[in-house]
Amino acid sequence: MSDQTELSKRVEALRQEIEHHTYLYYAKDAPEISDAAFDSLMRELRELEAAHPELIVPQSPTQRVGGYVGEQFSPVVHEQRMYSLDNAMDFGELDAWLDRVEDAFGKMVDVCCELKIDGSSIALTYEDGLLIRAATRGDGTTGEDVTANMRTVRDIPLRLRAEAMDDIVAGVDSLELRGEVYMPKSSFEMLNAAAEMEGKAPFANPRNAAAGSLRQKDPHVTAQRDLSTFLYAVANDAALEVEGQWELLQWLREAGFHVNPDVELCTTKAQVRAFCERALERREALAYEIDGVVVKVNSFALQRQMGFTARAPRWAIAYKFPPEEKTTLLRDITVQVGRTGKLTPVAELDPVVVAGSTVSRATLHNEDEVARKDVRVGDTVIVRKAGDVIPEVLGPVLSLRPADAVPWHMPKTCPSCGSVVVREETEADYRCISIDCPAQALERLLHWASRGALDIDGMGEEIVSRLVASGRVSDVADYYMLTELELAALDMGRTNKRGQAITLGKTVAAKLIGAIEQSKTRSFARVIYGLGIRHVGKTVAELVAAAFPTIELLSAATEEQLAQVSGVGEKIAHAIYLFMRTPDNVDVIERLARYGVTMADALPLEGEEGEKPLDGLTFVLTGSLVQSGMTRDEAGSALKALGAKVTGSVSKKTSYVVAGEEAGSKLDKALALGVPVLNEQQLLDLLETGRVPEGEN
Repeated sequence: MSDQTELSKRVEALRQEIEHHTYLYYAKDAPEISDAAFDSLMRELRELEAAHPELIVPQSPTQRVGGYVGEQFSPVVHEQRMYSLDNAMDFGELDAWLDRVEDAFGKMVDVCCELKIDGSSIALTYEDGLLIRAATRGDGTTGEDVTANMRTVRDIPLRLRAEAMDDIVAGVDSLELRGEVYMPKSSFEMLNAAAEMEGKAPFANPRNAAAGSLRQKDPHVTAQRDLSTFLYAVANDAALEVEGQWELLQWLREAGFHVNPDVELCTTKAQVRAFCERALERREALAYEIDGVVVKVNSFALQRQMGFTARAPRWAIAYKFPPEEKTTLLRDITVQVGRTGKLTPVAELDPVVVAGSTVSRATLHNEDEVARKDVRVGDTVIVRKAGDVIPEVLGPVLSLRPADAVPWHMPKTCPSCGSVVVREETEADYRCISIDCPAQALERLLHWASRGALDIDGMGEEIVSRLVASGRVSDVADYYMLTELELAALDMGRTNKRGQAITLGKTVAAKLIGAIEQSKTRSFARVIYGLGIRHVGKTVAELVAAAFPTIELLSAATEEQLAQVSGVGEKIAHAIYLFMRTPDNVDVIERLARYGVTMADALPLEGEEGEKPLDGLTFVLTGSLVQSGMTRDEAGSALKALGAKVTGSVSKKTSYVVAGEEAGSKLDKALALGVPVLNEQQLLDLLETGRVPEGEN
């Protein structure tokens, strides 16, 4: 036998041995050798492959991290849609779901209870047993290709174990398996500690850290993030010779995947509740974050009988844990100033971990809310996250209140500019009325550049803050005086390793100047919205622009004329009227016009028919528009250009509902009211022809 043959045998033997021990470590949690022995096997394999690169194959354990750095993530269409789950927020809602299952089959059927991992969903595709693709969930229908990054995750088998291949139905070449990518709590803490030492922003929670790690352009970065997985689903259960969820989990473990050991096949409602209670009790002790329990009808045949709603399977539900509550010290109450001058009290807290992330600040909304909750500086307060997302202070622990704690009141002057603050009789909020307030300037500048307004791509908070600090920009008209040269030289307030100041640079500067020029072409409605007039959102701005399509007409409009616009009213009319007659604002608008920013919508030419094809029709959009890639805002603007009215809620007066992927309750309401429903293709046809599909009138 030749030396080359012997070498090939040794390399293949090493691969199989490494895969075997990887399987024992991750899938069975029963390692047979030490980490040092495992590393020795891997080292020998690397050395052999380095010396004989012709023996390297993609599924080798050494090839988990390649050298390719992708510029973007290409779209991947899932074999079958990755649905969301309906939630049960308490045991009453969970029992109601179990009752519906029982009613569907005339008896209580077996259900599989699994921990709900708080991570990022992933779909793994294997062909002939080899991993060929990994994709994020995306919108449920189309995700992003993150194969190079997922190959770095150690507990993902690059090929399925031979023992499991026999259970794949004959003729099935491709198998899409699904699960959750997560970051262990300890790894998350180390990652944020490292970020803090490097002066970088920390991740909010392990879920965000896992999702961000998956989307790294360099797989080597992902490899350093210590990600793990739990697999729990197959896209097409008919591809495997297994009859239900419990059996699928056993197969996944046999195939080499990391499967969560905390699962239970329950036959009674009492068992389901007991599993949920135990999961909640053990939540803090687990090495990873969970936010509930997923309960599934076990039998795949029964799952198929129950089917799906527009957004979720009827055969599964997620029991969500009650919001986690912690106590911490309220060190101070500071005040933030928003772009419209609103003053918001903010609780400054001793950092505390709540629902997987560190909370150190929480809004207190307004002075009345502070008084209602009776929270005072020095109090020990109860903190939770509303919906496990937004930090909120519930109230004080009165028994721990210091003797010298006093009620808090809003300051009489603005903390940003020192101007007197006012509170109108009918409102709960205090406001700074100075247009020269620096805090408002920053927020107004960011609002003008935001996607819904003038959409100056790349003009984020860091750059705007530096522009304001350097004195180059103080109002939105100043954007249009910037030059590429001064932007490139903008000091970013940081230094490199040699102690030299870091500047914005020519490449970014050129892109920003291009984006600023492009912003001049936005619609007049977006200009009105971008000005940041109080109470004027995107919808109101569109209504106002339709009624007063030039800046001259809008500036001359009286309060009474403005209030007559449908959807405006006296309060908004008063705000617009005052804004358009404030000298500083008039000056900014005049400068914007001089610099070429759109100050009028196109008017019909003389003799043109003013009526548009969709005049008098009202549309509601719901779900994701996957086929066209349009956002709902973009689709709404296109409909409005044809004369339609676009609203956010469904009623008997709604003419049509456009339902994209993962359409939710709006679709259900439309069907209940008998409102005609258009799919995305029908929407595209309508936008092209200006006519609704036949049979939908």
